[in-house]
Formats: sequence, C-alpha cells, structure tokens
Amino acid sequence: MRDVERICKIALVQAEPVMFDKKASIEKALDYIDKVCGKADLIVFPELFIPGYPIGLNFGFSMGKRTEAGREDWMRYYNASVVAGDDEFKQLAEAAIRAKAFISIGFSERDAVTGTLYNSNAIFEPDGTYKVHRKLKPTGSERVVWGDANKDYFPVTETPWGPIGSLICWESYMPLARVALYQKGITIYISPNTNDNPEWQATIQHIAIEGKCYFVNSDMIVRKSSYPSGLNEQQAIDEQPEIGCRGGSCIIDPYGHYVTEPVWDVETIIYAELDMTLPAACKMEHDAVGHYARPDVLELIVKDI
Repeated sequence: MRDVERICKIALVQAEPVMFDKKASIEKALDYIDKVCGKADLIVFPELFIPGYPIGLNFGFSMGKRTEAGREDWMRYYNASVVAGDDEFKQLAEAAIRAKAFISIGFSERDAVTGTLYNSNAIFEPDGTYKVHRKLKPTGSERVVWGDANKDYFPVTETPWGPIGSLICWESYMPLARVALYQKGITIYISPNTNDNPEWQATIQHIAIEGKCYFVNSDMIVRKSSYPSGLNEQQAIDEQPEIGCRGGSCIIDPYGHYVTEPVWDVETIIYAELDMTLPAACKMEHDAVGHYARPDVLELIVKDI
C-alpha cells in the first residue's frame, strides 16, 4: 500500500429524498453539500438519492402482465432519472469543486442512448471529475425497473487516503464482488443502500473485518409522506408503515467496531474523523488478498469494464 494521509474527515448524510423529483432531490443534495463545506473531505449520500427509492411500488408489473397505470408511474420515475454528464449532473460536479471534497451519491441513471435505467452511484472528485458504478444485479423486483450493469463494474477512485469504491446495497452479499474491490486495495468501502434490518448490521461488521477497510453504511429515510400525489399505486403506498426505511447509517472501522453508532428514524449528518493508518495496520495478521490468500488454489477473474 502506498503512503496515505492520516485523517479523513467524513460527512455521512442520512436524509429523505424528494421522491420522483429530480430537480428537488439535486437541490436537497446541494444544500447538504453546502452545509458541510469545509468540514469534510468525503461526503456520502444514500442509494438512489436522486430521485428516491420507491419502496413498495411495482409499477404495474406481474408475471406476464403490465398495466398502463403502472407504465405511467414508471415514466414519471424515468423522467426524474439522470443522464450522467447532463446539466443536472454537472451541478454535483461543480458542488464537489466548491466543497473541495469527494462526494459519493446514488442516483437512478438513465442511459444516454437506450431507454434502460440503472441503479448507479457516482463518486465525484474535488476537481469535478467523476466515476460511475452501475449495480451489477438489481435485487428482486428492482429488476423490473433497473437493468443489470453493462459497464462500470468496479471503478475505484484514488484519494489521499487510498483507493475508495462502492457496492450498492445487496451487491455486498456477492462475495466475489467484494473481493474484486479488495483486490484494488480499497481503504474505504462505501455502501449506499436501503437495508434497515438488524441482520444488515452484522453483515457490514463482517465486511469491514474481512476487507480490513472502513465500511460506510449510507442509508436513507423513506416516509409514507415521501411519495408525491397523483401516483396510480396509491394503495401500495397506503399499505406501508409510516416509515418505510428507518436508516441505520453508521461507519465501521477495520476491526469491525462502530466508529459511529447506527442512527435511526431521523435525517441527520454524521461526522467522523477516520484514522487511515488502521487499514494497513490491521493487515498485519489478515490480508484477504495478500498474505492470507492462496492464489495457487483460489483465483478470481474479473471482467472489469
């Protein structure tokens, strides 16, 4: 591992997206970035913060059938999704420049050529450049909304604190995907997600220990009131609990200990200073892709495009 700067100041934003509203979601993200400007080197937002994770909706899909009402809702979500590099996207790049910070944010990505949507995460650098990661395999009925990644599988961003990368939500349950990031030497593993179940906390502690990296668990708040009026699936919304996603955002160190405890049910900014000597120090006794590996017995081949 190359030498790294000792301290990384992080601001982890647990917030409620403005559901189905691209402009308002971006404005809310920009407001948060302005709030933490000068206080953080790395700012992290949840999965699909733009334009929100539509928990409980199925857009009229059932086995072998679709509905026109569901298609209307899907088109509303499609129109609120973002083409990487377009004007809305550039606002986030400009915010990274103003904040002089790295910014990670989840968004529904609309392909610039085809009609496919992707569940994506962008990491912007302080000079406004960025890399986009598309979710390899949408989970369950997510597959009727977003496609499998066709590129941008495992991009990592070089930072003064070592390489950082992201896997989105249940991608972290894909053991080989985790190893693909470990092989790139990541020191900070960012997980934008909507997992507010207690079992997830055990998972992310394990991953931090396994990868000997900081795990940034970035979740959101989704309330029943988050949904806009006029959707055709109002009954599905009405049947949800008042808080459909409770958050639970936190940061875990390479020993598996909480740097910050999970925060539930509120919008907040979680601040922390990460000691970036730990990822290397922890590898004295365990390095999953180094001295604690057997490449002569086990080999991972990654088609990384």
